[in-house]
Amino acid sequence: MHIILSYKSRNIMRRYYGLLFLLTGCAVQTPAVKVQDVRFDADRQPLKEGIAAYDKMDYIYQKDGKDIFKISFGEPVVVAVADKPYKWGFFQFPGLYRSDQGEIVARWNMATDDAESYGKGGAGYAVSKDQGVTWTTIESAPIGGGLKINGGEYISIHTPPAIPLKDLKLPEPIATVKEAYGRTFRFWKVEQLPEELQGVYINRRVTGSDQWALEHNKISEANMVRYSDNNLLPLVWWGDMKLEKEGSIVAGVYPGFTFVNGTVPPSDVAFYRSQDGGRSWSFIGRIPYDYDPVKDPNGGQRLALGWTEPAFEILKDGSYLSVLRTTDGLGNSPMYISRSLDQGKSWTKPEVFTKAGVLPKLQQLQNEAIVLASGRPGLQIRVALDKEGKEWSDPFEMLPWTEGINRNELTCGYPDLLQTGQDKFLLVYSDFQYKTATGEIRKAIKVREITVKLL
Repeated sequence: MHIILSYKSRNIMRRYYGLLFLLTGCAVQTPAVKVQDVRFDADRQPLKEGIAAYDKMDYIYQKDGKDIFKISFGEPVVVAVADKPYKWGFFQFPGLYRSDQGEIVARWNMATDDAESYGKGGAGYAVSKDQGVTWTTIESAPIGGGLKINGGEYISIHTPPAIPLKDLKLPEPIATVKEAYGRTFRFWKVEQLPEELQGVYINRRVTGSDQWALEHNKISEANMVRYSDNNLLPLVWWGDMKLEKEGSIVAGVYPGFTFVNGTVPPSDVAFYRSQDGGRSWSFIGRIPYDYDPVKDPNGGQRLALGWTEPAFEILKDGSYLSVLRTTDGLGNSPMYISRSLDQGKSWTKPEVFTKAGVLPKLQQLQNEAIVLASGRPGLQIRVALDKEGKEWSDPFEMLPWTEGINRNELTCGYPDLLQTGQDKFLLVYSDFQYKTATGEIRKAIKVREITVKLL
């Protein structure tokens, strides 16, 4: 008999099995909890919390009485703990990659969160030689990471330091606006800029090499626009790069600015393809900024940054899927989702499907399960209820919410995913409320192994 438990009942059940362990000294296998489809869409009030998944636990997710997937959460593992209180930007924004030696490497930011820090380093590192079970902090990054492409090479997008406007001789900007955090954005057509401010910077290395070579490569796009952030001009081209079956590389990047009918609309997500290993890039298509005025009432106030931090995945059926952030200085705002059936040339009108979220991370596992991580407030995992990403589960919460804790004091909300098997991956995230052995509250970087089995 399957028993469907309420959130309260599930928490009581977890405490019950923990008490049995304390009384008997024996670990008790917790049965997988059945979870009905209790999806909250964007028309309803936001959940304070999703489905509690703070500790080691198994869930079976149901829809219309049918088992859809089983998700298993490992215990949170501490990668590193800050040695003192840090301000925003430090000891957060974590990422994962695998080194050439097979180690799993965790990286986190150790710099201020503004354009002044771009391209200047400032990071902490730790490595695991046992698939994320134990971690050792290290001083410098092991060689690895990047997108593996045909020919045994790896490439990654490079962000150079932002250039002070006073050091440049530029024409008058074609537009000037204030973005939601209060910064001034100025815009120039790329063709008006010096050659070094055009194109994209790419790091490249061959398998076995311990050196990255920096390249300055061409982008072919009519009416492309670059911006300055206050008094700095950054050279950013952020997003996901994916390898198509025939070997071409597709990048979905932001902020995408273009000159349209005499204006510069709020940033979109632009897609580019390289057929020569990243040495040149051609424009494919874009997801224009087009907000939902009912579900996203702040949308009309975004004058510079519209879509930001896109997650992009090429699904097994060849379709493209993208999830987009809008949260900014106006407060928490929805994430949108869009699809392309013609390899990025055209995209469906973006639809609101969450109340909030930043830096979504989207991956289809080898077993075809599609998983999405995002945060702020909190940190969540969602699983698609189909193989196209059209319907999604309720969020599984990675961190418990605490009364009186501000949304930015729980976690930075930035996750990363690293596939470690056909049906499993590691999740890395920050926990700002970690309590040390001496009772001090410090920022911590954590990982969890998560397994998703389609039923």
